[in-house]
Amino acid sequence: MMSSNNVKIFSGTATRDLAEKIAEEYGQPLGNLVFERFSDGEFQPNILESVRGCAVFFVQSTFAPTQNLMELMMMIDAAKRASANYVSAVIPYFGFARQDRKDKPRVPIGAKLVANLLVAAGADKVMTMDLHAPQIQGFFDIPVDHLDSSAVFVPHIRNLNLNLDDVIFAAPDVGSSKRVRKFAARFDAEMVICDKHRKRANEIAGMQVIGDVKDKHVIVIDDIIDTASTICNAADIMINKGAKSVRAYCTHPVMSGDAYTNIEKSAIKELVVCDTIPIKQKSDKIKVMSVASLFATAFKYTTEYRSISSLFVD
Repeated sequence: MMSSNNVKIFSGTATRDLAEKIAEEYGQPLGNLVFERFSDGEFQPNILESVRGCAVFFVQSTFAPTQNLMELMMMIDAAKRASANYVSAVIPYFGFARQDRKDKPRVPIGAKLVANLLVAAGADKVMTMDLHAPQIQGFFDIPVDHLDSSAVFVPHIRNLNLNLDDVIFAAPDVGSSKRVRKFAARFDAEMVICDKHRKRANEIAGMQVIGDVKDKHVIVIDDIIDTASTICNAADIMINKGAKSVRAYCTHPVMSGDAYTNIEKSAIKELVVCDTIPIKQKSDKIKVMSVASLFATAFKYTTEYRSISSLFVD
């Protein structure tokens, strides 16, 4: 077991609020780190306390802009050069995860490139949550702790004032079906799938619901909500097919473009997200659940050499 004096938690600029909550849950303040900025936009992280021989956790989601990823890599490099014993890259939202394969000619596999960059920077471990494609774990030759948002979503669903016999789970696309099936199994419920066709990224050409949602409270599960067009279209279709209500649980609120407007105008009763990415606008329809306690516990289990998987047994 590591002494708390040998554990240091630092944050980049992207998800500092979440990092502060994690450190508070862990029981110690964030480490002292500043970013020196040059007039041309270049920056340099400066760790203002010793990390020699320490287990260091850097908390930074890597959503746009790519400066967030560069901050993380430079913090890792700084700690390794300062003789940190073990450096964990804590990436609540792993950017570029949607580029997990070569699905057309002459495109990169962005997720693999990011994995290579993190290893090259000196990370000894990666801790993340709800990867868009779980097989990305195989892109790394270092350990990956893959946390699961079901640890916060399942209790919230159980506490809804709903007759669980009337609840059905929905996958917004075929790729989400495995994730949604696990949720449905926990509640001994059925599931439906929304089959969509895209013309191009972020633009849906058509959608249909496979399954019966009549007189059901529908709960849509997904890892990322970006423009919200998929989930909003799915909600409208399911209401038209007789659903009593539609709620959505999405881990990472990317929320780009007209996402907030789309949510407000849609048939979605409630959108529940995690604080892996800061919310840009407040909305009565959007509820943010913190994953700070989950990450802090994962930090403790890591330093105590305990199994992380035990956090996700229902």
